[in-house]
Amino acid sequence: MVVGDVMLDVVVRPIGDVAPTSDTPAEVRVSRGGAAATLASALAAAGHDVRFVGAAGNDEVATIVIGALRRAGVEPQLWRAPTRTGVVVALVAPDGQRAMLTDRGANAQLDEAFVRARVDDCDHVHVSGYSVLDDATRVFASSVLRDARAAGRSTSVDVCSVAPLARVGVGVFRDAVAGADFVFANAEEAVALAGTDDEDAALDVLAATFGEVLVTRGAQGARAARGDERWSASGRPARVVDTTGAGDAATGAYLAARLDGLDVADSLERAMDAGARAVGSLGASY
Repeated sequence: MVVGDVMLDVVVRPIGDVAPTSDTPAEVRVSRGGAAATLASALAAAGHDVRFVGAAGNDEVATIVIGALRRAGVEPQLWRAPTRTGVVVALVAPDGQRAMLTDRGANAQLDEAFVRARVDDCDHVHVSGYSVLDDATRVFASSVLRDARAAGRSTSVDVCSVAPLARVGVGVFRDAVAGADFVFANAEEAVALAGTDDEDAALDVLAATFGEVLVTRGAQGARAARGDERWSASGRPARVVDTTGAGDAATGAYLAARLDGLDVADSLERAMDAGARAVGSLGASY
């Protein structure tokens, strides 16, 4: 079961310099987005039975994201809030990096009882960091992780975004996700969460705190840690069009492999393959 945000992604890549008071030619793609929904789709693509639990509004956008999840092989179970479905506008630079303008919409109104009613018959629970980073959903997101562990289920969480992590505070986030079996972050998020400027030190800190850590590093590949053990994998050569969703795709592939019983090294290789596929087109690849 994956708990977290589902969004409508509007991905915009300007062609040339932006004309502030006029028209700028651009490539625009509209698709299902959301870090948790992309991770859920990656798990489904790897052959897992996946239930996605989140929130959508009472609008036509909800119909779009529900249909996209089903086509990806994910079972969507969405709390329908009396508001709009979340939307992200991603502005993509020529090098594929992006800045995101986010309206979480219904995601901030995810109902606790709705989530709890859907936990009992799953083997693994993943909670999106966005649910932990939002003041409105943090307490019950944390309790869902805690209760899943108490029931003997494995758990995972991803950090998702460094700016809200800084706003909420590293200590608050770490307390909320304490004991998670897997923690996923990009390099920027990992050093912030560990409270250090050094990536090696960050791996040491996080490996001492959580069961297993995956740090994605864009074109530089990824690193993983469990206790005193360390692994790394190189990034794949790829034409980078858009990095939107690449980390979530890699994380989903890694988690799927680990849940299937593959070792860390092989799981890292699958993550790198998934990340390379994701950057080759505009918008999320799953």
